[in-house]
Amino acid sequence: MNNATTKSAAASSPVETSRVLEHLFRREAGRLVATLTRIFGIEHLALAEDVVQEALVRALRTWPFYGIPDNPSAWIMQTARNLALDTVRREKIFRDNQMRIISAMPMNQTGPDDPVFLDQEIADDRLRMLFVCCHPLVPPEAQVALALKTLGGLGIAEISRAFLTTDAAIAKRLTRARQKIREAKIPFEIPAVAELPRRMDGVLQTLYLLFNEGYKASSGEELVREELCREAIRLTELLAEHPVGNQPITHALLALMLLNTARLPTRRDDHGNILLLEDQNRSRWDSAMIAKGLSHLVRSAAGQQITTYHCQAGIAACHCAAGDYPSTDWRKILLLYDRMFQFDHSPVVALNRAVVLANVDGPQAGLAAVASIEGLEKLESYYLLYAVRGELQKRSNNLAAAAVEFQTALRLVGTESEKSFMMDRLRACEEHLQD
Repeated sequence: MNNATTKSAAASSPVETSRVLEHLFRREAGRLVATLTRIFGIEHLALAEDVVQEALVRALRTWPFYGIPDNPSAWIMQTARNLALDTVRREKIFRDNQMRIISAMPMNQTGPDDPVFLDQEIADDRLRMLFVCCHPLVPPEAQVALALKTLGGLGIAEISRAFLTTDAAIAKRLTRARQKIREAKIPFEIPAVAELPRRMDGVLQTLYLLFNEGYKASSGEELVREELCREAIRLTELLAEHPVGNQPITHALLALMLLNTARLPTRRDDHGNILLLEDQNRSRWDSAMIAKGLSHLVRSAAGQQITTYHCQAGIAACHCAAGDYPSTDWRKILLLYDRMFQFDHSPVVALNRAVVLANVDGPQAGLAAVASIEGLEKLESYYLLYAVRGELQKRSNNLAAAAVEFQTALRLVGTESEKSFMMDRLRACEEHLQD
């Protein structure tokens, strides 16, 4: 066993170990990969990913017998560091770069619960990795996928759902991205101001998609994966605090994340089931986070540019400002969706707009808007298309049509919480049809 042995004498159950490691993977994997890549060079990104994965596997094997360390993060960091050193010492890269690696890597014998790298080092490394993934030499369709995989710890299936594409397509994108980084010898650095316009779009989209996967998970037992939301917020805050990222568009994205995260405690009931906005207890919303989000929204108005992030943050602010569901300013939200559609013509945005239109002009107007969505076929495997149509048919008292839509949604839904919600909707329609 490496020198990062645990202090704990009591063994831990495999279930407890798996729970802790799943949390660590989401929280620490991206940090570790970024730091190890900085030390060994961006051409050895695959090595960094491999040793981090191996460190987690070793924890899964040893912690049930020796117990979970007092500081699991430090154990994982130190194990990955030692694995990386063991590997490179057998390779030519260590001989060629020995002095640089030694100077970058803490070589003293730290304890199992001592931090291996400074927090500021890790923060800078993660920003560098974001910009490497979003380098203009990396194919645009691969940039975000690579960043989500490397920094966000998302699996291929999760990324494919975010892009509404296949697992095979995402796997190919990841392979091409890593190959291009290696061939082009892309530097591991935060770009100069002159290069930012070509890089910021990909970085911000990555952070946005990472947040979305946490806010509404695409699969699994949990509807919300709060650790992903928090991770996206941490990375966006790092970007906003850095001179190159302190821009109105960054503050708009950060405002959007904070205002939506403030409402997370009420998105589920005590059993983990979905709660619609109209059923949520607004007194449980995080008022301090809302205030922080509104502050960043104000800062986002400093320039002349209006982006989709500005519009979405404005929509979130409308929801936070409403004292209850009936007082929601749906007309203002509809105007914001109309403005957003000028930037983003995606069918998902059009579907969300149709829901808002139904709240303004009634369910039939919403159904007509859904039917007229350009590129509607792209949503054929998107369960929310059928869930929305089912809800609007139900509100129109077309219960048979609503039941058909809910049945289709139920076949496509990803999380257990949403399956339960769709089952309840379907059951209610069927019971009324039988009366």
